[in-house]
Amino acid sequence: MYGTDDAEDGTADAQARGGWNRRRFVGALAGAAAVVAVPSPAPPQEPGADGTAPDGTPADAGTSPAGSRSAHRADTGPRPLYLGTYTSGENGGKGIGKASYDPATGAVTGAGVLAAVSDPSFLAVHPDGRTLYAVDEREDGAVTAVRLADGEVVGSRGTGGSAPCHVSVHPDGHWLLSANYGSGSVAVHPLDASGAPGERTALVTHTAPPPGPGQQGPHAHQFLTAPDGEHVLAVDLGTDTVYTYRLDTTHGTLTEVSRAAARPGAGPRHLTFHPGGRYAYLANEVDDTVAVCAYDASSGRLTIGDPQSTGSRGGVTNYPAQFAVSADGAYAFLANRGDNSVARYAVEADGARLRLLGTVPVAGDFPRQIALSPDGRLLFAANQRSGTVSVLHVDGGELRLAGEPFASPVAVCAVPL
Repeated sequence: MYGTDDAEDGTADAQARGGWNRRRFVGALAGAAAVVAVPSPAPPQEPGADGTAPDGTPADAGTSPAGSRSAHRADTGPRPLYLGTYTSGENGGKGIGKASYDPATGAVTGAGVLAAVSDPSFLAVHPDGRTLYAVDEREDGAVTAVRLADGEVVGSRGTGGSAPCHVSVHPDGHWLLSANYGSGSVAVHPLDASGAPGERTALVTHTAPPPGPGQQGPHAHQFLTAPDGEHVLAVDLGTDTVYTYRLDTTHGTLTEVSRAAARPGAGPRHLTFHPGGRYAYLANEVDDTVAVCAYDASSGRLTIGDPQSTGSRGGVTNYPAQFAVSADGAYAFLANRGDNSVARYAVEADGARLRLLGTVPVAGDFPRQIALSPDGRLLFAANQRSGTVSVLHVDGGELRLAGEPFASPVAVCAVPL
């Protein structure tokens, strides 16, 4: 997220990236909560002559919330791993990073650049597996589309706001959703047959309710599609609110239908749906809590539950970042920045309850984002401050490190395919 990570521990080491000051709040409140998320269904891929998608994935594989495929399959060779970074800071990356990982051992090898995109801090893959999208997290924000086959940039469009920090693709593959952290707005772009974004069809700025405690304004942090496909949800850290919009999939316009209020000062950051579609899990960055949310698909209404613990240690300033949920919906994992761990939860009551099992160190500093591999057997953690990507084996709700972390400049996003 733009503006959080250099100042979240209250220090004065905030950096300017592209002229934008990343400092957005000082310190954090105590608290706890839990949330769950459901992967949106993906349309079928068009198989190639060999029955695989363009990146070599079996054509019947689905997609996970992070943009990677979620079908269980037997992989016998290296798989691609795409890495988000900041390019404008000291010791930053050179663009969207590209590496490979062994799906059996978790070993990451190689290091290169897929495309020289500026400050590509968050990534998402098109449902057909052919195009990768990145935010250009700068004051004059943009979204950029890159063809995975050869790394060619097929299009880039302004988001209409500053410091976009999240991008996602509607499951039908026709719409690109982005969240502008700096200006507190969300945008919609159409996607053509090549995967390139067109002119913006919607831009909504969050003007109400007023900013929460310690916030100077709205800060849209995530924009994602609900499992029903008709509603899209915007998580705003600055207003302590999750907004639900109805997306017109013909014209790409947005109509607000409801708002869910987090408790004041919670600072909601990321929402992840449980596979059942009735519940979601919310990471509250500012007050170090999570919450289970109930979701009504008919109305698009989200109801945020009571705060729960992130498992962070006492005396450690912690900023929960993001949930990942297993494909079977039995377990949820949470990235803890500051505590530098992944919290493990058992998911109970068909998604309605999270039970904290414990935490596992990531052997890195400030895990900004996590993602499960397509087969669910590996979990990747992008550690911003240590410039590493940690890989952990997943065995049910158990996690164990898969060797030493992989070095990657200012690692803030990892997308395994």
